[in-house]
Amino acid sequence: MGDADLYDYDLPPELIAQEPLAERAAARLLVVDRRTGGLTHRHVRDLPDLLAPGDLVVVNDTKVVPARLVGHRVRTGGKWEGLFLRVEQHGADAGDWVVLAQTRGRPETGERVRLTSRVADAADDVEIELVGRAAGGAWLARPVVAAPAEEVLARVGRVPLPGYIRGGHEQLDDLERYQTVFAREAGSAAAPTAGLHFTAELFTRLAACGVERATVTLHVGLGTFRPITAASLDDHEMHAEWCVCPPETVAAIERTKSRGGRVVAVGTTAMRTLETAARSGRVAAFTGPTDLFIRPGFRFHAVDCLLTNFHMPRTTLMVLVSTFASREFIARAYAEATRERYRFLSYGDAMLIV
Repeated sequence: MGDADLYDYDLPPELIAQEPLAERAAARLLVVDRRTGGLTHRHVRDLPDLLAPGDLVVVNDTKVVPARLVGHRVRTGGKWEGLFLRVEQHGADAGDWVVLAQTRGRPETGERVRLTSRVADAADDVEIELVGRAAGGAWLARPVVAAPAEEVLARVGRVPLPGYIRGGHEQLDDLERYQTVFAREAGSAAAPTAGLHFTAELFTRLAACGVERATVTLHVGLGTFRPITAASLDDHEMHAEWCVCPPETVAAIERTKSRGGRVVAVGTTAMRTLETAARSGRVAAFTGPTDLFIRPGFRFHAVDCLLTNFHMPRTTLMVLVSTFASREFIARAYAEATRERYRFLSYGDAMLIV
């Protein structure tokens, strides 16, 4: 048995949340206390009672792009589905889209795909041309219309729900609910799901209790959710994602630490950004790609507490939370959440590791 097997567990399919709760902050919250070894059942709305004056909540302000694409191949009429990943910024391919595609047959360079409007209006359909291949099996695609990607995706893009939610098919409220209330910087192929539980009212209550807020940005890529297929963690190739830890967040962390407060990362993406910025041993402003794989032996320099959803088995996210709180403790917490019928994954409940 390889060490990656240690991060596997049995996830009952019926516990995978298929819909968001009517109220974001009504999600259940399993409080995992590393000091006492205790597990306590609360709700996200209880955070003002669980955090202390002087603590700092750090959120990831990335914005989910409507990246799921649906259409057909113009030449054959065959069904085509894809996922917009990014716009190439440099080199001969600058301006081209990088997309993952799923279709029958073998598309060829030069083929066109007609993307169907998300509002069923043919006037909003858009054609793209497949102009080459990109790394990782993706395609380079060029929209026939001359318009920014964000504008085109607003016409033809769907919410990029993970496949474990209704097979990835969106409903009307997903456009709002699969997005945090503080989303600002467009660029993610998936939501930073721990942040989905927050509301403006909850932030107001936290501020009234003396809990401050700061932001980082990490654009979530698909690699976040991919299972570890290697037997050993040493052999896993970690995905890279673009992140930013701005100077004002660094200053807020320094103030928090100096007064004895705790830095509370909202989500694994916020944690990876903060710990990337602190790899020298002290948090510093950072902009660039990170392929940080937090696993046993990692020394944390920035984050004191973590608010996170329940994750898929055998993923780097399971390794991260298990490293922060110990593998044995997280295994016990997940067993407790399963017994208590917590809701798992993106639209599910959360845990607060203190």
